[in-house]
Amino acid sequence: MIGGMKIGFLGFGEAGRAFQASLAGVLPSARFVAHDIKLGGDQGAAMRAAMAAAGVAVAATPAELPRALGGVDWLFSAVTADQSLLAIRPVLPALGAGTMVFDINSVSPGRKRETEALVRATGAGYADMAVMAPVLPGGHTTPVLLAGPGGFEGFLDAAGFNWTLAGPEVGQATAIKMCRSVFVKGLEAITVQALMAAEKAGCRAEILASLGGSFPGLGWPDFAAYMFERTLVHGARRAAEMRESAATLAELGLSSAIAEATAAVQELQGQAGAGCVDANDLPRTIRAALAAQIARG
Repeated sequence: MIGGMKIGFLGFGEAGRAFQASLAGVLPSARFVAHDIKLGGDQGAAMRAAMAAAGVAVAATPAELPRALGGVDWLFSAVTADQSLLAIRPVLPALGAGTMVFDINSVSPGRKRETEALVRATGAGYADMAVMAPVLPGGHTTPVLLAGPGGFEGFLDAAGFNWTLAGPEVGQATAIKMCRSVFVKGLEAITVQALMAAEKAGCRAEILASLGGSFPGLGWPDFAAYMFERTLVHGARRAAEMRESAATLAELGLSSAIAEATAAVQELQGQAGAGCVDANDLPRTIRAALAAQIARG
């Protein structure tokens, strides 16, 4: 049913690589092609090497992506949230009725509906896909929500996707993701900011003890260490996602202030970077993140 499929990835970061690796395991005759914005920068050689190691053909530009294999059956758009619309535009002229685009980007319902209109104008299909858990180690078997007119169900089942239908209208899946992210990414931001403030105030140990007593189910201090790891390693991407959560709240006529504040904290953490993370020493991680944030004013 799905043997010999040609699958493209617009964006070959964590999500794209995880999906490709797991799909390759269940679709041994499939062929893969990918484009990533990093191909054109100082990380281009490393990106080409990653694609080669995965057995993925390189599309030097977005426009080449669907053409590289003589067309693609599935195209996964997996870029940073702020690039989702910009990234798909150069691909549009090469799309057609034979391609289904799965938009897994963490963006607002309005952004996905705008993208859908552009994609469907080419004759290609479009599905709103929201990834609802970390993509590693599950890859494409990570729980996802789908929304749209349908037509993809049998193929996803045959490939082993762990999917749930959120509704028939594009935007319904990502709305769930965006509203959830207000809480999840907000909790990350609140945790790291509170502990950096406690470190600066000289009461880190007391705050950790208090939070552990009030919310024991979260598993302190390991929970705090995980919050720092997620924000320091993925803060830039999470900040872009939270700006889309802010857009979602605005589309709903609600205040976006909490999402915008979360985006600001996530961005600062991302700027501090993964180099601050000490997997075996939470206090050292907190001190490094705090110093980096203070240095940036």
